[in-house]
Amino acid sequence: MAQPRRTTTTTLTAVVVLLTLGFPGAPAYADDDPSAPPGSVTTSPPPEVDATSPGLKLADGATLAPAKVLDIKSVVEDLGGEERREDTNSDVTFALQAEVLFPKDSSKLNPDARSRIQAIADEIKAQNATTVRVFGFTDNLGSYAHGLTLSKKRAEAVHDQLASALGSTDITFEVRGYSEDYPIADNTSEQGRRKNRRVEVTFPRGASSGGTQS
Repeated sequence: MAQPRRTTTTTLTAVVVLLTLGFPGAPAYADDDPSAPPGSVTTSPPPEVDATSPGLKLADGATLAPAKVLDIKSVVEDLGGEERREDTNSDVTFALQAEVLFPKDSSKLNPDARSRIQAIADEIKAQNATTVRVFGFTDNLGSYAHGLTLSKKRAEAVHDQLASALGSTDITFEVRGYSEDYPIADNTSEQGRRKNRRVEVTFPRGASSGGTQS
């Protein structure tokens, strides 16, 4: 019987009260082409603000906009960084490093991958999700074209195993490969490249589910 993996938990909580002009756009999802995976946000340096500017004062009779609370994200990663789970108010994302799923430069699942994918399938069922995104990524070694092909084939392999584990025809899958685009770590070190070589599975949280982490 496999021993349970020890995990460390990092919870990132952001509660922002918006008192003036709005906030950066929500993450772009891969619904259109070109597309970006869940969680990717384009940011820019904040503009310089003159604190003494009269334009910052409220006009007579003006009131502040209602306070808004932004999304809260919980991140759980095992000690080796091989598997990471992110929970937000709307979605659940599992990120599995390629090394725990595939042999080097291969898209054929290894025997241990099935149990990890089965655990994700169980969570999809628990959340009653009907849409699932499966996205593959590589590091920046090798050509971009090769990475694009490999990341797509790996995403397809995870999709096939997920679909088999779920055994349902009511789930819509979106499967894509992004090569070295959207890295989550620095590609100048092997440790960073290992994190970037991954497959991510994202699906909505159930409206009535508490989303218990495992």
